Parts: sequence; C-alpha cells; structure tokens
Amino acid sequence: MPTRPLTYEVVDVFTDRAFAGNPLAVVYAAEGLSDAQLLSLAMEFNLSETTFPQPLTAAERAAGADYRLRIFTPAGELPFAGHPTLGTAWALRQRGTIEAGFRVQSCGAGLIGVDVPADPQSPVSLTATPRDAARELGVRQRDEVASLVGLGPSDIVGSAYLAGCGLTWLYLRVRPAAVSRARPASRRVDEFDLGQASLVDPLEGVCVYAVLDADASSAPGPDGGPTNLEVNARVFVPGLGIPEDPATGSAAAGLGLVLAAAGVARREGETSYRVTQGVDMGRPSLLLGRVEAQAGEAVRCHVSGQVVAVASGTIAIPPIRG
Repeated sequence: MPTRPLTYEVVDVFTDRAFAGNPLAVVYAAEGLSDAQLLSLAMEFNLSETTFPQPLTAAERAAGADYRLRIFTPAGELPFAGHPTLGTAWALRQRGTIEAGFRVQSCGAGLIGVDVPADPQSPVSLTATPRDAARELGVRQRDEVASLVGLGPSDIVGSAYLAGCGLTWLYLRVRPAAVSRARPASRRVDEFDLGQASLVDPLEGVCVYAVLDADASSAPGPDGGPTNLEVNARVFVPGLGIPEDPATGSAAAGLGLVLAAAGVARREGETSYRVTQGVDMGRPSLLLGRVEAQAGEAVRCHVSGQVVAVASGTIAIPPIRG
C-alpha cells in the first residue's frame, strides 16, 4: 500500500482548450488502495469521473491489454466510460507509460481499443462494439422519458431507444429547439419499467439529442443516406449523482447504434457524426463519432476527441475506515 501522497493530473477531454470539455482526474500509483479509499478520492475531486491506472494481471497481458483502468464517479465505480478512457490514454502517453499507436485498455467492460496519436494536439479515439443493441421503446415509455427531463410529447421526434457500448443509455430524439429546454432528470432512470432485465450494462442516464441537417457538402452513400451528421446533445445522469455531464463519450458511442437503428445513419458502410455537448453548461465540447453499419445494424462505433492538460499535483491518501 502506498504511504506517500499520490500524484495526479487533471485534463479536459473533448476540447482543444482548457476549462471547456469534460474534466477528468487521473490518479497514479493507487493500486494498493481499497475500493472505499478510491471512492473517497473520487468524492474529493468531485468530478464526473476519476480514474486509477492499474498494473495488468497475467490474464490481461496475455489477452493483449496494454494497461488496466478503474473508473469512479463520486457515487461508485463504472465498468466503462468514454472521456475517462480517452483522457487517461492521453495522459499515460504524455508520461511515457504507453507508446503512441493502437493500444488496448482493460476495464470492467472488457477490452477497449484506443488509438493514441504521437501528436498531443491530435484527437484520441476509441473503438467499441455493441453490448446492448438498440431497443426501441413504446410510446408510453418514450413519453415518460420525455417527462423525466422536463419535455413533452410535442418535443419528441421519432422513438426513444435503449442502447450501449459498454455502458447503456436511454436516448430521446427531440426537435432542435427542445434541447436547450431539457432539464436534469428528476428521477433515477432505473425507477422506470423499461424491461431492463436483459441489459448487459447498468442503465444510469438519458441522452437528449437533436439531429441537425446533414452536411450538404458531403455526397450521400450508395443507399442514399448521409455520410455526415450534426448532432446537439445533453446528457443527464441522476443515477450517478451527476445532474448533467458536459461531454459523454460512452453516450456518443451508443448514439451510433441508435442512429443506425432509427434509419438516420446509412444502412451500409460508415456514417460520421459530430456531437456538440456542454454548451448549456458553459463547457462546450466536441465529440467526433463514426458508426459502421451492416444491413441497417451498427456493428462498430468510434468516438474521438482532443485532450488538454489543466493541472497536476499531489493528494493525500484517504484513511482506512473501519
């Protein structure tokens, strides 16, 4: 168990400048601490997520992993999250812990591919596969989701979906003007009867999004669908004690599943989508997504974004509580 103060860094993810995007604390050499101590550190930083890089097990190394990661919110541990994955990979690269190129992260959700550029100003990207395929909700359930975030049936466009790539989300498509009127969820999502028994990953939050006009300069794909989409989103996570998140990589990854299932993305091939998030919080973020589809079903999702350093220092080790 470590006895000296731990070193940490704070980085902002999904932004090209400090004090925007989603902040992340990365705490090093904490592998000897208990779960309760790791949670205490996450509560002390009080950010949406704090990460703790860990030594690899023999099994993880044999599976091809380059590093292991534990991810905590102030309310508990997550199996996977997007901005902690990208931010930590970037920080480990800057420290020289991992080399640039395609790397594999081991976390609670399994193995996640991360492409880490040599240039620190270039986007870091992750690749994820569907773990909870997009599932369309009924009209009554869809309207309940809208009421959860302060919206009504007239704000809704199409259907609501459950979907996830390592962490499952509720997705509610709304009219563009309704995004700014959405409010932090008044209840936990898991209080709703959404048929969650078969979900692989925990369901904690809702992504409210609007699809804007496709890029007019982009030629359509062979099936006539757009190859570029503009999306405005807000993400609320009451189940993890996060009223609103400024940039959510796991939600952006799962959105690719929904865009394909709803017929917004191309049925065959790739569709790129740019997600703006955090604007209503004063922390503008840009998440670059890409979904690969076959026969109208997403088979692989990619999310990338830039990372910038903000702060570094040391933090005391929390006491062991009996």
